[in-house]
Amino acid sequence: MSTFLLLVPFLAVVILNLLPKRARVAAFAITFLVLALETAAAFVARFVAVDWSFLAPVERVLGFGLSLDHLGGLLLLCAGIVGMAALLVGRRTLAEASERFMFANLVLVALVGINGIAMVRDLFTLYVFVEVTAVATFILITLRHGGHAFEGAWKYVILSAVASVLMLSSVALLLLSVGGISLDEVKTALATPGTLTWVAIALFLCGLFVKGALVPFHGWLADAYTAAPAPVSVFMAGIVTKASGIFALLRIASSCLGGALPGREILLVVGALSIVVGAFLALGQSNMKRMLAYSSVSQMGYIVLALGGDLRLGIVAAALHFFNHAISKSQLFANAAAIEERLGTLDMDKMGGIAARMPVTAGTTAVATLSIAGLPPLAGFWSKLLIVMALWDAKEYAFAAVAILASLVTLAYFLSLQRRVFFGKTLPEWAAVREAGVGLLVPAVALAAITVVLGIGFPFALRVLLGGGA
Repeated sequence: MSTFLLLVPFLAVVILNLLPKRARVAAFAITFLVLALETAAAFVARFVAVDWSFLAPVERVLGFGLSLDHLGGLLLLCAGIVGMAALLVGRRTLAEASERFMFANLVLVALVGINGIAMVRDLFTLYVFVEVTAVATFILITLRHGGHAFEGAWKYVILSAVASVLMLSSVALLLLSVGGISLDEVKTALATPGTLTWVAIALFLCGLFVKGALVPFHGWLADAYTAAPAPVSVFMAGIVTKASGIFALLRIASSCLGGALPGREILLVVGALSIVVGAFLALGQSNMKRMLAYSSVSQMGYIVLALGGDLRLGIVAAALHFFNHAISKSQLFANAAAIEERLGTLDMDKMGGIAARMPVTAGTTAVATLSIAGLPPLAGFWSKLLIVMALWDAKEYAFAAVAILASLVTLAYFLSLQRRVFFGKTLPEWAAVREAGVGLLVPAVALAAITVVLGIGFPFALRVLLGGGA
């Protein structure tokens, strides 16, 4: 099963590039099918009756120790849903056939990396798949040539190179001090006194902080998200940054750290800093995509902060907020694409009163922003409540207060977004604006529906998470 999840997107890339040029219009359809299979594969219980042992020789040749658990299934689910949303946005906003073909290819390459991240069981293999995802992302940012795009990609490349050095140095130190780099070996080593082992794991965590754009390594994120084409922003904000940085942290925290100090302290401090700094940076933005980018820094901080609380509840809370943020932030970037297509700008100070002209976009934006801010009964309320509970159970009262108070700042900047973009009197220049096309409305409405349904049906979702979330 694990090898199958790597082979399908890889073979799809090969097939796309073997197609004659006139048949390459099918690239989006093929990629969409792969992402639909990815979503189905997330429900791993449905595959247990299938004998995948015929792929064992391939796995031995690759040399990867891979296995899929419920936590990995969550990443597959997010990748499938967000990827399909990004493709729908790309179908509407990427006019040139060459751009569409390149986008489909790079999504599949990134999917190989994301699927590998979901299933790894050692730190070097984790590094390899993180880099596969990063390389695809560098090119995605520059899909449309331009100085801003290259600047955003260059910042990502430079900081990503720093992260690579940190992660490889960590692997080398672990081989020296532990003799192995599997998650189980690292967990055993961290349970016994040894300064070198903690230094090594701290270096690896710092590398993941860069990949996840956590404070103080967040400088590249806003430029990359803003410069990237609309579907790339959806894909990056929804899953790429989370998979290569935040999910990897989630995996290490659940498999290696075990709630031990100083690992917990590092996660608590970095999580709290990211929440506060990201929220206040978002508050001062006028460009819609930059506000959403800094909001991502803040919300990813919540996921990391949860990992510093009570271990079992913290993992469940982090996993739920991971899913909620992937869905809501993808939706907001899809809505930003709809607004940019109709208005030709993302400067919120030049907007106003377009809710009457674009009611579906306004309504779905309200659902996503209120969910991220943590208002009931939307899905974001429940994940933030669990995060506070995990911190409270661990007696981290000050950090629980930070989580609560920062939600007020989140609500403030999203209310500012709503007021400047949708509320008030419609400006004369937008009097003739019409609602976005179906291609942009479908992903926004579908993602908003997931947020509402999960919020209302949370008791059932919680039973599923507690049954195997970690």
